[in-house]
Amino acid sequence: MKILPRKKRKGRRVVGAIGGRTPGYVPYTVPRPGQLGYHRRTEFNKRILLIEEDGLKLTPKGGFPHYGVVKTECILLEGTVPGTPKRPIILRAPARPPPPIEPPEVIHAGLLA
Repeated sequence: MKILPRKKRKGRRVVGAIGGRTPGYVPYTVPRPGQLGYHRRTEFNKRILLIEEDGLKLTPKGGFPHYGVVKTECILLEGTVPGTPKRPIILRAPARPPPPIEPPEVIHAGLLA
């Protein structure tokens, strides 16, 4: 967004024009007002790898980059988690539980010719 000149009506840090009469919508590329950050994101089926009572056992030497040393209980998840490193996250039971994974059943084992 460009900072508009002094004589611009109703503000300087606003969009000068959001588009023409046609098409009858505002393109997604036009800057619009709204909240920047701290949105609620929902991620499904995160696998819990480890629940640790003492975070010092899990912390590498020198601490985690951009976080530091874990001093309290912690949970190790597989995959990515949205948000900044120190932001609290909410874990709950899955709304769409994954299907149970059963071990494969061996019907016949033989040599390949």
